Amino acid sequence: MCRLFGGSPNTSTAHRKKLGLEHIREYQLHRIERKIRPRTIALEMSALRFLYNKVLRRRYSRDDLPLPRTHRSEVPLILSPDEVARLIDAARRAELCRLRPEDIDKERMMLRIPHGKGDKPREVPLSHKLLDQLRRYYRSVKRRNGWMFPSRQVKRPQDSITDKTVWHACRLSARRAGIRKPVHPHTLRHSFATHLFDNGADLPVVQRLLGHEDPRQTMIYLHLSTRALCVAPNPLETIRLAGDGKLAES
Repeated sequence: MCRLFGGSPNTSTAHRKKLGLEHIREYQLHRIERKIRPRTIALEMSALRFLYNKVLRRRYSRDDLPLPRTHRSEVPLILSPDEVARLIDAARRAELCRLRPEDIDKERMMLRIPHGKGDKPREVPLSHKLLDQLRRYYRSVKRRNGWMFPSRQVKRPQDSITDKTVWHACRLSARRAGIRKPVHPHTLRHSFATHLFDNGADLPVVQRLLGHEDPRQTMIYLHLSTRALCVAPNPLETIRLAGDGKLAES
Protein backbone atom coordinates (compact mmCIF):
# COMPACT_ATOMS: atom_id res chain seq x y z
CA MET A 1 0.00 0.00 0.00
CA CYS A 2 2.89 2.35 0.73
CA ARG A 3 4.06 1.99 -2.86
CA LEU A 4 0.90 3.72 -4.08
CA PHE A 5 2.26 6.97 -2.65
CA GLY A 6 5.91 6.34 -3.33
CA GLY A 7 6.71 5.24 0.21
CA SER A 8 8.81 2.34 1.32
CA PRO A 9 7.51 -0.82 3.03
CA ASN A 10 9.04 0.55 6.26
CA THR A 11 6.89 3.70 6.22
CA SER A 12 5.31 4.03 9.66
CA THR A 13 1.59 3.96 10.35
CA ALA A 14 1.91 7.48 11.79
CA HIS A 15 3.19 8.77 8.45
CA ARG A 16 0.37 7.03 6.60
CA LYS A 17 -2.15 8.69 8.92
CA LYS A 18 -0.92 12.09 7.77
CA LEU A 19 -2.08 11.33 4.23
CA GLY A 20 -5.45 13.04 3.85
CA LEU A 21 -8.18 13.08 1.24
CA GLU A 22 -6.44 15.79 -0.80
CA HIS A 23 -3.41 13.52 -1.22
CA ILE A 24 -5.58 10.60 -2.29
CA ARG A 25 -7.37 12.73 -4.88
CA GLU A 26 -4.07 14.04 -6.21
CA TYR A 27 -2.85 10.46 -6.52
CA GLN A 28 -6.01 9.36 -8.29
CA LEU A 29 -5.74 12.30 -10.73
CA HIS A 30 -2.10 11.42 -11.34
CA ARG A 31 -3.07 7.83 -12.20
CA ILE A 32 -5.78 9.04 -14.57
CA GLU A 33 -3.36 11.41 -16.31
CA ARG A 34 -1.00 8.48 -16.83
CA LYS A 35 -3.92 6.70 -18.55
CA ILE A 36 -3.93 3.81 -16.10
CA ARG A 37 -6.87 1.46 -16.72
CA PRO A 38 -10.00 2.34 -14.69
CA ARG A 39 -10.20 -1.21 -13.33
CA THR A 40 -6.66 -0.89 -11.94
CA ILE A 41 -7.47 2.46 -10.30
CA ALA A 42 -10.69 1.02 -8.88
CA LEU A 43 -8.72 -1.85 -7.32
CA GLU A 44 -6.26 0.60 -5.76
CA MET A 45 -9.05 2.79 -4.38
CA SER A 46 -10.78 -0.26 -2.89
CA ALA A 47 -7.52 -1.10 -1.12
CA LEU A 48 -7.32 2.46 0.20
CA ARG A 49 -10.89 2.24 1.48
CA PHE A 50 -9.93 -0.86 3.42
CA LEU A 51 -6.76 0.77 4.76
CA TYR A 52 -8.42 3.90 6.08
CA ASN A 53 -11.78 2.49 7.22
CA LYS A 54 -10.69 -0.88 8.62
CA VAL A 55 -7.03 -0.50 9.56
CA LEU A 56 -6.62 3.19 10.45
CA ARG A 57 -10.26 3.59 11.61
CA ARG A 58 -10.71 6.82 9.70
CA ARG A 59 -14.35 6.76 8.66
CA TYR A 60 -14.27 8.07 5.13
CA SER A 61 -17.47 7.69 3.10
CA ARG A 62 -17.64 6.20 -0.38
CA ASP A 63 -17.98 9.70 -1.80
CA ASP A 64 -14.68 10.67 -0.16
CA LEU A 65 -12.90 7.76 -1.89
CA PRO A 66 -14.76 7.46 -5.22
CA LEU A 67 -14.21 4.63 -7.65
CA PRO A 68 -13.78 5.43 -11.35
CA ARG A 69 -16.44 4.17 -13.71
CA THR A 70 -15.51 0.97 -15.44
CA HIS A 71 -17.11 -0.02 -18.71
CA ARG A 72 -17.83 -3.57 -19.77
CA SER A 73 -15.30 -4.10 -22.55
CA GLU A 74 -16.05 -7.71 -23.40
CA VAL A 75 -19.23 -9.51 -24.30
CA PRO A 76 -19.87 -12.44 -21.92
CA LEU A 77 -18.92 -15.84 -23.29
CA ILE A 78 -22.04 -17.83 -24.19
CA LEU A 79 -22.16 -21.60 -24.63
CA SER A 80 -24.57 -23.20 -27.06
CA PRO A 81 -27.27 -25.51 -25.62
CA ASP A 82 -25.29 -28.48 -26.93
CA GLU A 83 -22.12 -27.29 -25.18
CA VAL A 84 -24.03 -26.79 -21.92
CA ALA A 85 -25.39 -30.33 -22.16
CA ARG A 86 -21.90 -31.72 -22.83
CA LEU A 87 -20.48 -29.74 -19.92
CA ILE A 88 -23.11 -31.07 -17.50
CA ASP A 89 -22.71 -34.62 -18.80
CA ALA A 90 -18.94 -34.41 -18.28
CA ALA A 91 -19.26 -33.04 -14.73
CA ARG A 92 -19.09 -35.47 -11.81
CA ARG A 93 -21.76 -33.49 -9.93
CA ALA A 94 -23.52 -30.19 -9.95
CA GLU A 95 -22.31 -27.95 -7.13
CA LEU A 96 -23.94 -25.12 -5.24
CA CYS A 97 -21.62 -24.21 -2.41
CA ARG A 98 -23.85 -23.20 0.47
CA LEU A 99 -26.94 -25.21 -0.34
CA ARG A 100 -28.60 -27.20 2.45
CA PRO A 101 -31.01 -30.13 1.99
CA GLU A 102 -33.85 -28.05 3.48
CA ASP A 103 -33.38 -25.48 0.70
CA ILE A 104 -34.81 -28.02 -1.76
CA ASP A 105 -38.58 -27.59 -1.86
CA LYS A 106 -39.82 -30.81 -3.47
CA GLU A 107 -43.49 -29.89 -2.96
CA ARG A 108 -43.29 -26.65 -4.91
CA MET A 109 -40.39 -27.80 -7.11
CA MET A 110 -38.38 -24.73 -6.18
CA LEU A 111 -34.78 -24.33 -5.12
CA ARG A 112 -34.04 -21.67 -2.52
CA ILE A 113 -30.73 -19.87 -3.06
CA PRO A 114 -29.86 -18.56 0.42
CA HIS A 115 -26.94 -16.44 -0.73
CA GLY A 116 -27.67 -15.26 -4.24
CA LYS A 117 -26.48 -12.20 -6.14
CA GLY A 118 -25.90 -9.34 -3.72
CA ASP A 119 -26.10 -11.91 -0.89
CA LYS A 120 -29.89 -11.81 -1.21
CA PRO A 121 -32.00 -15.01 -1.09
CA ARG A 122 -34.19 -15.94 -4.02
CA GLU A 123 -35.91 -18.98 -5.56
CA VAL A 124 -35.41 -20.65 -8.91
CA PRO A 125 -37.42 -23.47 -10.53
CA LEU A 126 -36.24 -26.99 -9.76
CA SER A 127 -36.41 -29.48 -12.59
CA HIS A 128 -37.17 -33.15 -11.98
CA LYS A 129 -33.88 -34.08 -13.63
CA LEU A 130 -31.90 -31.89 -11.23
CA LEU A 131 -33.89 -33.17 -8.25
CA ASP A 132 -33.00 -36.74 -9.18
CA GLN A 133 -29.31 -35.81 -9.51
CA LEU A 134 -29.32 -34.09 -6.12
CA ARG A 135 -30.95 -37.11 -4.48
CA ARG A 136 -28.40 -39.52 -5.91
CA TYR A 137 -25.50 -37.30 -4.93
CA TYR A 138 -26.71 -36.76 -1.36
CA ARG A 139 -27.14 -40.52 -0.85
CA SER A 140 -23.51 -41.01 -1.92
CA VAL A 141 -22.14 -38.51 0.63
CA LYS A 142 -20.40 -40.42 3.41
CA ARG A 143 -19.73 -37.54 5.79
CA ARG A 144 -22.67 -35.16 6.24
CA ASN A 145 -22.40 -31.94 8.20
CA GLY A 146 -25.60 -30.10 7.31
CA TRP A 147 -24.46 -28.86 3.91
CA MET A 148 -25.69 -30.35 0.67
CA PHE A 149 -22.10 -30.31 -0.59
CA PRO A 150 -19.82 -30.70 2.45
CA SER A 151 -16.12 -29.95 2.33
CA ARG A 152 -13.83 -32.91 1.77
CA GLN A 153 -10.92 -31.29 3.56
CA VAL A 154 -10.05 -32.86 6.90
CA LYS A 155 -9.11 -29.46 8.34
CA ARG A 156 -12.59 -28.04 7.61
CA PRO A 157 -15.03 -30.84 8.46
CA GLN A 158 -17.92 -28.46 9.29
CA ASP A 159 -17.65 -26.29 6.17
CA SER A 160 -19.19 -26.52 2.74
CA ILE A 161 -17.20 -26.70 -0.47
CA THR A 162 -15.58 -23.46 -1.60
CA ASP A 163 -16.00 -21.32 -4.70
CA LYS A 164 -12.57 -22.49 -5.82
CA THR A 165 -13.79 -26.10 -5.79
CA VAL A 166 -16.67 -25.15 -8.08
CA TRP A 167 -14.34 -23.22 -10.37
CA HIS A 168 -11.95 -26.14 -10.78
CA ALA A 169 -14.83 -28.59 -11.27
CA CYS A 170 -16.24 -26.39 -14.02
CA ARG A 171 -12.92 -26.09 -15.84
CA LEU A 172 -12.27 -29.84 -15.53
CA SER A 173 -15.74 -30.62 -16.87
CA ALA A 174 -15.19 -28.31 -19.83
CA ARG A 175 -11.97 -30.13 -20.75
CA ARG A 176 -13.68 -33.52 -20.44
CA ALA A 177 -16.51 -32.30 -22.65
CA GLY A 178 -14.05 -31.16 -25.30
CA ILE A 179 -15.03 -27.49 -24.96
CA ARG A 180 -12.07 -25.26 -25.78
CA LYS A 181 -13.71 -22.03 -24.67
CA PRO A 182 -12.49 -20.46 -21.37
CA VAL A 183 -15.42 -21.75 -19.32
CA HIS A 184 -15.97 -20.75 -15.69
CA PRO A 185 -19.03 -20.97 -13.39
CA HIS A 186 -20.36 -17.57 -14.48
CA THR A 187 -20.34 -18.80 -18.08
CA LEU A 188 -23.23 -21.11 -17.19
CA ARG A 189 -25.11 -18.15 -15.70
CA HIS A 190 -24.57 -16.09 -18.87
CA SER A 191 -25.63 -19.01 -21.06
CA PHE A 192 -28.69 -19.75 -18.90
CA ALA A 193 -29.95 -16.16 -19.24
CA THR A 194 -29.31 -16.00 -22.98
CA HIS A 195 -31.03 -19.34 -23.64
CA LEU A 196 -34.05 -18.16 -21.64
CA PHE A 197 -34.42 -15.24 -24.02
CA ASP A 198 -33.82 -17.55 -26.99
CA ASN A 199 -36.79 -19.63 -25.82
CA GLY A 200 -39.11 -16.66 -25.47
CA ALA A 201 -38.81 -15.73 -21.77
CA ASP A 202 -39.81 -12.17 -20.82
CA LEU A 203 -37.33 -9.68 -19.40
CA PRO A 204 -38.93 -9.48 -15.89
CA VAL A 205 -38.82 -13.27 -15.58
CA VAL A 206 -35.12 -13.48 -16.49
CA GLN A 207 -34.36 -10.52 -14.24
CA ARG A 208 -36.00 -12.23 -11.29
CA LEU A 209 -34.28 -15.56 -11.90
CA LEU A 210 -30.88 -13.87 -12.07
CA GLY A 211 -31.52 -11.73 -9.00
CA HIS A 212 -30.87 -8.42 -10.78
CA GLU A 213 -32.26 -5.28 -9.15
CA ASP A 214 -31.76 -3.16 -12.27
CA PRO A 215 -33.29 -4.50 -15.52
CA ARG A 216 -30.44 -2.90 -17.43
CA GLN A 217 -28.17 -5.59 -15.99
CA THR A 218 -30.36 -8.19 -17.67
CA MET A 219 -30.64 -6.36 -21.00
CA ILE A 220 -27.18 -7.46 -22.11
CA TYR A 221 -28.43 -11.04 -22.41
CA LEU A 222 -31.38 -9.88 -24.48
CA HIS A 223 -28.88 -8.31 -26.87
CA LEU A 224 -26.95 -11.59 -27.03
CA SER A 225 -30.06 -13.62 -27.81
CA THR A 226 -30.29 -14.85 -31.39
CA ARG A 227 -34.07 -15.46 -31.36
CA ALA A 228 -35.00 -12.04 -32.72
CA LEU A 229 -32.30 -12.26 -35.38
CA CYS A 230 -33.49 -15.66 -36.56
CA VAL A 231 -37.17 -14.64 -36.64
CA ALA A 232 -36.57 -11.41 -38.54
CA PRO A 233 -37.02 -11.91 -42.31
CA ASN A 234 -33.90 -11.65 -44.40
CA PRO A 235 -34.44 -9.01 -47.15
CA LEU A 236 -32.11 -10.93 -49.47
CA GLU A 237 -34.59 -13.83 -49.48
CA THR A 238 -37.28 -11.59 -51.04
CA ILE A 239 -35.08 -10.21 -53.82
CA ARG A 240 -35.42 -11.91 -57.17
CA LEU A 241 -32.25 -11.64 -59.18
CA ALA A 242 -32.15 -11.63 -62.98
CA GLY A 243 -30.21 -14.88 -63.17
CA ASP A 244 -32.40 -16.89 -60.77
CA GLY A 245 -34.55 -18.44 -63.48
CA LYS A 246 -31.59 -19.50 -65.58
CA LEU A 247 -29.94 -21.16 -62.60
CA ALA A 248 -33.15 -23.08 -61.85
CA GLU A 249 -33.44 -24.30 -65.45
CA SER A 250 -29.85 -25.51 -65.54
